[in-house]
Amino acid sequence: MRFIPQALKLAPLAATVALAFSASGALAQEVLKIGLTAPLSGGAALYGKNVLNGLNLAAKEINAQGLTVGGKKYKVEIVALDDKYSPAEAAINARRLKQQHETAVIYVPHSGGAFALQAFNQQENFLLMAYTSVPTITEKGNKLTMRIPPNFMTYIEPFIRYEMKKGKKLGMAPADHDYAKAWVAAFEPAWTKAGGTVTSKNPMSYNKSADFYTGVSRVLETKPDVMFIGGPSEPTGLVAKQARELGFKGSFIVMDQAKMDEMAKVTGGLQMLEGSIGTLPLTADERPGAKGFVAAYRAAYGANMNPSSESSLNYSSLHIVVNAMKLAGTVSDPTAIRAKLDAAAKALPDAINPNDFNGVDANGGSVLNTVIGVVEGGKLKGVRLKDL
Repeated sequence: MRFIPQALKLAPLAATVALAFSASGALAQEVLKIGLTAPLSGGAALYGKNVLNGLNLAAKEINAQGLTVGGKKYKVEIVALDDKYSPAEAAINARRLKQQHETAVIYVPHSGGAFALQAFNQQENFLLMAYTSVPTITEKGNKLTMRIPPNFMTYIEPFIRYEMKKGKKLGMAPADHDYAKAWVAAFEPAWTKAGGTVTSKNPMSYNKSADFYTGVSRVLETKPDVMFIGGPSEPTGLVAKQARELGFKGSFIVMDQAKMDEMAKVTGGLQMLEGSIGTLPLTADERPGAKGFVAAYRAAYGANMNPSSESSLNYSSLHIVVNAMKLAGTVSDPTAIRAKLDAAAKALPDAINPNDFNGVDANGGSVLNTVIGVVEGGKLKGVRLKDL
């Protein structure tokens, strides 16, 4: 009979025990899946990627710090699906995220998708994190919705006051998606009420076209002093560039979806955007939280990468959601999580709050201290809305 040392006899048992402990350790940290349906291809792909980058950066930080909710440890994972900017695709993706991945929280960064998800998010029990500044998203009584950016109505009066000094004739050449339509529906009567005239209105498919000369020409034929433009940043920049190439000398009112630093990459600098007003790029924001976020974003994605407000607002909102889960003691009860969003937002540290979230109102709308941007002398300048 062959002699087998006792140590070798025990080795398989020790290995089995080690594997068991390893497996139990792995199981001790559960995966918390957060859903995202966004345009990750097509003309709005950069926009969707900015949202995803912000969420992934927040998830990375949360996981590095360690997350414990209700006595359990979790690792945050962002499950992202491409909806190509289609509300119908967003709805399909949301159902897939809920049914296959059991996501209690789903992000969507366009108003068409947000409204589509509101048709069933309460019935299917998930918290909708809507990246849209359309005010009606939180005025419909949906109790499981948070609007992440500020209400766009807060921009309209200051934008008009700033630009009407340069002329009262407005040509409108926005995108044709639902969010742009909402902006136009509010902005056009506000401009005329302030004493201006709308010389033309020609919405275009920013997400499908790369040549806007025909549409822009129609607007410029009416000799506007100011042009209203806006959609995803890259096509918006192309609209502005082509307007300049066609001889437009006035300024632009830029809908908040487009970011002037990203537009400047298309226009070859800020000179083509002289006199314009829109949201302030984070790279031009002098607030400490904004500077810190820009540094963290570049460390994560590259020294030449500039984060947009889509990145920063969604980044902070995920920190808010996770902190609300901690306060609620649950990662799976959307109603309990929604009830703690305001407290979580108010407690958000400055270091992870580049946009100054000050709370979440009773309807689910974010409360922020907003700074906007104007291009003067070829440079971006930050101005508080209240100062306009």
